[in-house]
Amino acid sequence: MSPTVLIAVLLLLTAIGYVMGRKRAVASTGSRPHLLHSRPVYHGTYLALWCAVPAVLVAALWLIVQPVVLEDLVTSSLPAEARNLPPDQLGLLMSDIRALADGNVTGRGTDTLLGQAAASGAEHLRELRVIGNSALFVLALAIAIGCGLLALRTVTPAMRARNHVERALRIFLIACSTIAIITTAGIVLSLIFESIRFFGKVSFVDFLFGIEWSPQTALRKDQVGASGSFGAIPLFSGTLLITAIAMMIAVPIGLFSAIYLSEYAAPRMRSAIKPVLEILAGVPTVVYGFFAALTVAPHLRELGDVLGFDVASESALAAGLVMGIMIIPFVSSLSDDVISAVPQSLRDGSYALGSTQSETIKRVILPAALPGIFAACLLAVSRAIGETMIVVMAAGLAANLTANPFEAVTTVTVQIVTLLVGDQEFDSAKTLAAFALGLVLFCATLAMNVVALHVVRKYREQYD
Repeated sequence: MSPTVLIAVLLLLTAIGYVMGRKRAVASTGSRPHLLHSRPVYHGTYLALWCAVPAVLVAALWLIVQPVVLEDLVTSSLPAEARNLPPDQLGLLMSDIRALADGNVTGRGTDTLLGQAAASGAEHLRELRVIGNSALFVLALAIAIGCGLLALRTVTPAMRARNHVERALRIFLIACSTIAIITTAGIVLSLIFESIRFFGKVSFVDFLFGIEWSPQTALRKDQVGASGSFGAIPLFSGTLLITAIAMMIAVPIGLFSAIYLSEYAAPRMRSAIKPVLEILAGVPTVVYGFFAALTVAPHLRELGDVLGFDVASESALAAGLVMGIMIIPFVSSLSDDVISAVPQSLRDGSYALGSTQSETIKRVILPAALPGIFAACLLAVSRAIGETMIVVMAAGLAANLTANPFEAVTTVTVQIVTLLVGDQEFDSAKTLAAFALGLVLFCATLAMNVVALHVVRKYREQYD
C-alpha cells in the first residue's frame, strides 16, 4: 500500500470525523446548539484532530524506523560470505540491493556470488517493504478509527472543545517555532565546527587578512601550481565592490520610484506601473546573468574603448549594474509600502502649515518612513551579497584585490560554490574553506541586522 493511498484514507477519515463531531455535538443538545460550551465547529475540529494526529505520528515514526529494520533483516538473511565482508564492501552491497529493489540497474552481474546475493537480497527487501507498508496501512487505519471513536464518546454539551483545539494549535505552533530554531542552530553549529577544522589547517589571521586567494592544494608532493593560499581579502573586496555598484543603481531608482508611485502617481498610473516594475523581481537570476554577459558587458567594453578606458570582458561594473537592476523592485516595493503607511495626519498637518508637496515629502514623510526605507535597503544589500549567478557569468572567478570596477573580480558566494564542486576530498582545506567563508558571511549579515535594528528602534521611538 503506497503512502499516497494512506494519506488519502487518513484525509477521508479526518473529514468524516469532523462531520460526525459537529453532528454529535448538535444532537447532544437536542438540536439546541446554544447550549454547547463551544461552537459545533470546535467539536468537529477536536474529533478530526484525534482521527489524524495519532495516526500521522505513528506513520511518521514507522517510516523513519522501517528502512533500518528492513535492512537489518536483509543483511541477516544474506549468505555468510556476504555478511562477513568488510564494512565498506558490505555497504556497497547494500546500496546495490536498495538500487535493485527500487528498480534501478547496478553494475553487478548475477553470475558472481555477490551478484546473486544482491539479487536475492533485493527480492527479499521488496517483499519486506510490501509487508511493512501493508502493516503500516492497517495500523494507521486502526489508530485513526479507534482514536476517533474514543473522542466521539467524549463529545458532550459541557465539553470545552475550543480549549482543547486551541491547546493543540498552540502546541503545533510551538513545534514549528522549535523546528525553525533547531534548524538555525544546526546551520550555525555546522558552520562553526567545519570552520574550526579549517582553521586547524590554515591560520585564522592569514585567512582574514591575507591578500592572495589560491585555494588549490597539492594532492601529491611533486605537484606544482597548487599553492594553497587562503587570503580572503580579495573575495571580501570584490563582494563589497559589486554590492556598492548595485546599491548605487538600486537605491536611487527604487526610492524615487517609490516616492512617485506613493505621492505623485494617479491611481490608474500606479496600478499600471507597479506591477510592471515588480516583474523584475520574478525574472530568474540566470536570465540576468545572460543579459549581463551577452549585452551589458560587451557594450561596456565598447564604450570603454571609445572613452579610452580598459574595460575587461568580465568586469565588476557589468555585474553591479545588472545586479542593481535586479534588486530595484526590493527597494521600490518595500519603500512604497512604507511611505504609503505614513499617517495621512502628518501630511495634512504639513500642508496646513503652508508646506508644499515636495517640502512635505522631504521634511515629514521621508523622515517618518526612514526605518522602513532603511530596512528595504538592508534587504537589497543582503540580496546583492548573496547573489551568485550574475557574478559567475558577468564578473568571472578571478580573485583580484582591486577597487577598479573595470576589472574582473569575484565574490564570497561564488567561491563557496566553486570550492564545493569537483572531486576534492571533503576534509581538505580547499573544501573546508567554503564553510569558513560562509561563517564570515553569516557574521557580516548578522552585524548588519543588528545595526539596522538599532536604527529602526531609534527612529521608531522618535516618530511614534
